[in-house]
Amino acid sequence: MLKATVPLGRVAGIRIGVHWSALITVGLFTWMLGGALTHAYGGSIGAWLVAVAGASGLFGSLVAHELAHSVIARRNGVQVEGIVLWLLGGVSELRDEAPDAGADLRIAAAGPAMSVGLGAVFFAAAAVSAVAGGELVASALGWLAAMNIVLAVFNSIPAAPLDGGRILRAVVWRASGDRLRAETVAARGGRWCGGGLLALGAAELLVIGNAGGLWLMLLGWFLFSAANAELTLAGLRHRLGDLRVRDVMTADPVTVPAAWSLVEFLNSPVADTSHRVFPVVDADGRPVAVLSWSDVLRLPDTTRASASVGAVARPLPTTMRVGDEVLLRDVVARAVLRPNLDLVAAVGPDGRITGVVTSTDLTATCQRTALGLSPRPARTPVDHSKGSR
Repeated sequence: MLKATVPLGRVAGIRIGVHWSALITVGLFTWMLGGALTHAYGGSIGAWLVAVAGASGLFGSLVAHELAHSVIARRNGVQVEGIVLWLLGGVSELRDEAPDAGADLRIAAAGPAMSVGLGAVFFAAAAVSAVAGGELVASALGWLAAMNIVLAVFNSIPAAPLDGGRILRAVVWRASGDRLRAETVAARGGRWCGGGLLALGAAELLVIGNAGGLWLMLLGWFLFSAANAELTLAGLRHRLGDLRVRDVMTADPVTVPAAWSLVEFLNSPVADTSHRVFPVVDADGRPVAVLSWSDVLRLPDTTRASASVGAVARPLPTTMRVGDEVLLRDVVARAVLRPNLDLVAAVGPDGRITGVVTSTDLTATCQRTALGLSPRPARTPVDHSKGSR
């Protein structure tokens, strides 16, 4: 999940941030619009100022597109973490899955609908500006109208993770009642679309010699990779079934106080356990961070001697703190668990840690359930004397 480099504040209570890669997109659109305006109206400073305003307007349109998703999601009972704008557009970070196919459809369709609405508004503004004699501004507004329509049309392609893929998922889900099948159909559409864009971009670059093919290839690679990830996730969610966090978590886990120094940690019995990743807790036992051996090894010896656990550990995202009654399949849909680096902390009503789930737990759970075994091995000792003869 992308991390916002620059926070922009909140709109309708929804946190909005920008990843540094979004600057590339703003610069590219400024260059595209500025080049067109200076070609048509001459290379004046005014033309470039209008181009900057137009690119900023498109940036605002992307925010509005994602806000539409987020607002409708909240109205349908889905919690929203925030919005992050990046190189290829924007991402609405939803903490929960849509409760039903109807909600899924409404959330997915909200973005393209907003873009179409903005396209109509900008088109009307361009017409008014042209009548008033502001041809330069009218051209920029017309460009904004066209870009919003293109955004709506492209996002409506029935291929996950585009909005059209989500719409396709909702339609198949409603028709079949099978969410896994719906997710698989949408993800496969994303793979086909991504592969097509990769091939089209390569042809444009190699046959025509147009550097714009690189942009199509980048889009294709993103779609193909994201669709593959969604296909894998759909299979994982199916294998996890109705298992809850409490069914697979390690209860009463070994924890590390944030107030400890690294020297105290390394000299404690905790360091002599077989664990490779540790939940870090505050004075009240609430999980606030995660510490792995990789985090410790990254520090030079001189720094390690004076550093505190709280300073070295990585903050634990809110998506990694869940109740133990939460469905495990919903957790893996929004949490990325890297081996020996990350964990999910189960918390009680008082916010104190009650258990942890790591990538090892997930892997073992999937393997055991695929073999028809219980998610967790029994805690009773095995009598090896009764083995086969």
